[in-house]
Amino acid sequence: MSQLTAAGIEPFDESVYRAILVRHTAGPADIAADLGSTPERTGRALDRLRDNGLVGRLSGTRRRYAAIDPNGAVDALVRARTAELDGVRSAAGELSRLFATARQGSSEQVEVVDGSEALGRWFVRLQQEARNEVITLDRPPYALTTSNPVESAALSRGVRYRAVYAPEALEWPGVLGDIRELVAHGEHARVLPGLRIKLAIADRRLALMPLTLDFTENVRAAVIRPSALLDGLIDYWELCWRTATPLDAPVDDPLGEEDRQMLTLLVSGLKDEAIARQLGWSVRTMRRRISRLHEQLGAANRFQAGVIAARRGWIEGPATDQASGPASQVLDVN
Repeated sequence: MSQLTAAGIEPFDESVYRAILVRHTAGPADIAADLGSTPERTGRALDRLRDNGLVGRLSGTRRRYAAIDPNGAVDALVRARTAELDGVRSAAGELSRLFATARQGSSEQVEVVDGSEALGRWFVRLQQEARNEVITLDRPPYALTTSNPVESAALSRGVRYRAVYAPEALEWPGVLGDIRELVAHGEHARVLPGLRIKLAIADRRLALMPLTLDFTENVRAAVIRPSALLDGLIDYWELCWRTATPLDAPVDDPLGEEDRQMLTLLVSGLKDEAIARQLGWSVRTMRRRISRLHEQLGAANRFQAGVIAARRGWIEGPATDQASGPASQVLDVN
């Protein structure tokens, strides 16, 4: 079984090396007899092994070789190959910069891709190429799956994620649990009613936006590179972020965890049935707990409960001190 192929040693050469390790010293004819090969082919393999530092040629008129201790020889070979691969990696970076420069200088600032699979591949690629930050607007439907396995890996290598979710996303089975897990790993998540588009932007240099929310095989999406359009989408995302309600749990939480989640979902604009389903309660149980919170907070209705909790720092929310602000638009005051 060839074990040195990854280090650049051909299978036949490795068999020659193993044979000379057994003999310690040998000539091409000796090894050829062991392997059932020809002295000429074996001699060429020995020369390649010498070039790779695995054997040395002995002095004298006869053509003989000695094996070099694998502990040092193979380690040196691996280091040399690693250095070569580092050079390839550096070259890839240079080529990528050339590619990016050519893209920026071209007229192809917007590329249209077709099909849900192509959209999914671009979403994965966008995250894999991100170095600093990924910002998103997230709402149903979903091209392939509701979960995003790429994000956890990106978070672990230091990429910052900030996501604004539509309340409709939290109603999909399993999505709220996925968001909580991602928040635990470092995602900053907020909720905003009324999102009309899906959007992902990596490092403020590349955006992906479906052109329709009809996610059939014929769905089309725009890949947007540096341009006035990309600048406008970034500005729109920032506006959404500023007015959205944070889902991140505060450090000091006088409320119980379940009550805090219930209040946060209320502020996010979810209906009673959706909140009860996400928390695993009956609607009757949820409404009973809301009544208890009203008494605890001294609130007359849900809107007041959200405002008081936000003012006390028990939950986070946008501009809840203004009756005309976003909180009054998403809370049910009845």
